[in-house]
Amino acid sequence: MNQSSGERHIQNQTFLRGHQSEEVPLLHAQPSRPLLLAASESLSGQSPYFTESGPRPTQGSDEEGVTLRCTADGKGDGVLTTRSFAAGETVMVGFLVGALKENDSHATQVGPGRWARHGGLGPKVNHSCDPNCGVRLNDEQAFDVVARQQIDAGQEVTFDYAMRNFTIDHFPPVCLCACVPVCLCACVPVCLCGAPRCRGSVTGWKDLTAAQKAGYGDFVAPYLLTMDNEIRLAHSGNASMG
Repeated sequence: MNQSSGERHIQNQTFLRGHQSEEVPLLHAQPSRPLLLAASESLSGQSPYFTESGPRPTQGSDEEGVTLRCTADGKGDGVLTTRSFAAGETVMVGFLVGALKENDSHATQVGPGRWARHGGLGPKVNHSCDPNCGVRLNDEQAFDVVARQQIDAGQEVTFDYAMRNFTIDHFPPVCLCACVPVCLCACVPVCLCGAPRCRGSVTGWKDLTAAQKAGYGDFVAPYLLTMDNEIRLAHSGNASMG
């Protein structure tokens, strides 16, 4: 995952000192499988049609239509457009460079209990609580970044990390109360996106309101909807038993 620069600085320090999840050989969906079928197969967290494959080359600091540059607000690196994109247009094509055995601070959730590492500039896209892009699962089980609205050349590309993560587990918390010498507060991952509708903290899908989830429409990971439905069914079953 990526984030605003203040969070990113802290996360980078934490990640370098902390344990990195062990990578396993990359799994790619067979390109002949239809997109809708591949997406439905991913909902269960199992992908029986995946085959072993070597990792794709990591792209540099520029991809078609986007580039990695310092943002205009001075917060740090961000992915900026080099041309305009219409609503619904794919801004960045996602690809995976490694599946993971467990979650970590740079991992991307790709299914219930499944994580992987994205390549290219995908991990550099910053979070926003009011993003101009959403995500869409492609036939390699990676996430494309898709414009939710018109994006002009030179604008920063953002999406809500809750669009593909049910929970945010490895985003380092930030203490803003200057507790000395040890913070005793229940600190949370503070969001620095600056959006007028900023939630104040970087949260996962489970923490969004029903209205916020509905507002994102189809620009979210399909397994999140499945996980929501499973929770509702479990609660209904418990209520009927009571």
